[in-house]
Amino acid sequence: MTTPRTRTTIADMGTTLGPAVIEQCRALFEDEQRALADRVVPVAVDCVYGAHPRNRLDLYGQGPGAPVLLFVHGGGFRVGDKGGADWQNAAVGRMAAEAGLLGAVMNYRLVPDAGWPSGGEDVLAAFDWLVANAAQHGGDPARIVLVGTSAGAVHIAGALKLRPDLAAAGLVLLSGLYGYTPHDERDVAYYGEQALYIERMPRAALVETALPLLVACAEFDPPRFQAEFLGLMQARLARHGAMPRGYMASGHNHYSMAMHLGTSDCRLAEEIFGFVEACGG
Repeated sequence: MTTPRTRTTIADMGTTLGPAVIEQCRALFEDEQRALADRVVPVAVDCVYGAHPRNRLDLYGQGPGAPVLLFVHGGGFRVGDKGGADWQNAAVGRMAAEAGLLGAVMNYRLVPDAGWPSGGEDVLAAFDWLVANAAQHGGDPARIVLVGTSAGAVHIAGALKLRPDLAAAGLVLLSGLYGYTPHDERDVAYYGEQALYIERMPRAALVETALPLLVACAEFDPPRFQAEFLGLMQARLARHGAMPRGYMASGHNHYSMAMHLGTSDCRLAEEIFGFVEACGG
């Protein structure tokens, strides 16, 4: 559970985004995440899943026959890394490994070098690599669950738009943008202008898919991300008569929701592992 001190500190950060907030969040989890990094080392580093230099992923844990958790980091389309020596993002793979899964953490192309649909294309390429190679590392290629935060959730949704018959076991979307709020100036670098943004957003694919979904947002997410969460849940309810699995990360903000995975605050981790199990894991 979040401690009262941690919750108060995160609440005091408000709902703003930016490097200063990221560093404050990192400081809250540094000790626990460093300890996790000491316990769990990667079993394969910089596996090449595509032609671009950023088409690389790291693997954590061994099966045999374990479900696979592929994590796609955030970073506003512009920054981010799968980590390794730096625990951020790599912690999700390590967390999966400690739970008996094969954890995979990927990089993808970034703007300004690559715009839409590069993120979705890279997620599909990494997924296809895991289908072909996960068994060599103890993973079950028929039980791959994709987990993304922020831009990573956007790219997973974009992958579904590009390939509606995606044969994943399930999708976990943490604080993503799916097309339920207006075009923002920060979206232009990846999606293009407003007309293209509307055309390219994955909301219809997420509403129609039969894949199991776990959709989450944070108590201190910016209002836009909370509106996106509610929009997708409402659209799924209207279309299917039921909402997908949902989670509100109380006591967390846009960054800490993914950053704390692997720490003693295991509420979201348990939700994710329960979802993996429900997906046949």
